[in-house]
Amino acid sequence: MWTEEENCLRRRFTFKDFKEAFGFMVEVALVAEELNHHPWWSNAYNRVEIRLSTHDAGNVVTPKDHELARRIDRIAQGYGL
Repeated sequence: MWTEEENCLRRRFTFKDFKEAFGFMVEVALVAEELNHHPWWSNAYNRVEIRLSTHDAGNVVTPKDHELARRIDRIAQGYGL
């Protein structure tokens, strides 16, 4: 579930292993590039943390962030999350 805090949408994902986490990140990267809206993220082994905000709008949450979050959720569903 996404939470909004510190002017960003934030969500943490846990996968079965690093390979699955990295595959997820690749899929998210392709969508982010398509939308021209790129996340801040962090990966450690099987965990991925994503933060979304719109830099051009002053680092606040905008509809662009909500759209990317929805697309990320669809990808995560494919991993059973």
